[in-house]
Amino acid sequence: MSLKCHFPVPFRFWIVLLIFCTTTVAAEPAAQTAGTTASLDEEIQSLKQDVLALNRELFILEEELLYPANTQVAVFLSLDIGEFFSLDSVQLKIDDNVVSNYLYTQREVDALHQGGVQRLYMGNLKAGEHELVAIFTGQGPNGREYRRGANHIITKTLGARFIELKIVDNDSSEQPDFSIREWE
Repeated sequence: MSLKCHFPVPFRFWIVLLIFCTTTVAAEPAAQTAGTTASLDEEIQSLKQDVLALNRELFILEEELLYPANTQVAVFLSLDIGEFFSLDSVQLKIDDNVVSNYLYTQREVDALHQGGVQRLYMGNLKAGEHELVAIFTGQGPNGREYRRGANHIITKTLGARFIELKIVDNDSSEQPDFSIREWE
């Protein structure tokens, strides 16, 4: 019984060439490899940078695929001074479906008071009208438990929609105001 190689001749040539190259590299003296260590480190660093750039591009592509601009909706939260309300949590509903629940730490509340903005939700909505309801819980004036909701009708058309939930102190009523607005 004879064994025949079913690979085309050029393929066998490349295999032989590969074996020859690997044995030649293995036979290289150790003195010459010391100089190539530095260049190998540089090449590894270059490859790391390439991997990071590729990872960044893949993240952007993933965002575009998961949240296409024509159906994308993003909801953000911001705070004003906060003398009349201390935020504990926010629940966000779109069309009676809970899409986000967030419980805040004191550090996060402090960051919001210093002008930070938090992305509560990012998702897709089909074209048409949708009801957004935000329920805020925390401590209101005089340290009492406070639970208040705000709602807004979103008319989704083509293009991304950005919505801001804002908690603002109302000095005249000494109560917090909860507003929802769409960014243009």
